[in-house]
Amino acid sequence: MSLRLETEADLADAVGQLAARDPRVAEMVAVAGQPPLRRRAGGFAGLASIVCSQQVSTASAAAIWGRVETAFNPLDHHAILAARTPKLQRVGLSRPKIKTFKSIARTVRDGGIDLDALGDMPADEAHAKLVAIKGIGPWTADIYLLFCIGHADAFPAGDLALQEAARILLRKRKRPTAQQLEKIADAWRPYRGVAACVLWSYYRAVKRREGAPVQPKA
Repeated sequence: MSLRLETEADLADAVGQLAARDPRVAEMVAVAGQPPLRRRAGGFAGLASIVCSQQVSTASAAAIWGRVETAFNPLDHHAILAARTPKLQRVGLSRPKIKTFKSIARTVRDGGIDLDALGDMPADEAHAKLVAIKGIGPWTADIYLLFCIGHADAFPAGDLALQEAARILLRKRKRPTAQQLEKIADAWRPYRGVAACVLWSYYRAVKRREGAPVQPKA
């Protein structure tokens, strides 16, 4: 069984445990305070919303997602499988995103993945299940696991804000690569997702800008 972050209390308790064993985490908490719990809806719609937000501005993503939700009610894999490409294009989805929506929908329909059950798997296993879906990359997989499922050990090492926060924390000249950050984060298992929340808050505090996930460029 994995650890789930369902409430602010869950997150606060995990942050306390992590800070007690790692002075680097304690340092970040001293600077930035307790990170917020940023949970969002899960399931098909939750994963689709993350795909929708990729490589577009926050405003554009919100506008497109609003049209998607209006056009498909309920928004589930059945609706997307039944939808023709022109309708999906009219709401603002690009062809690559339409292909990803369809790929997720087919995988769910065929029983290849239970999106809600991923939180009960080890993070690496759940990550592998998601990236096996055509069109789902590592960043999307881990953002879904952390924010939609509340998986305490999901860690989007490719996230640019996390990399920059780690650079500042470790007093390095260059940001660590995703691979390097994964190795750094090994010390935070099974709370890597908790460490990510702390890093985003630290980023916000030291950079004086929003400490939200920043996806890598395609």
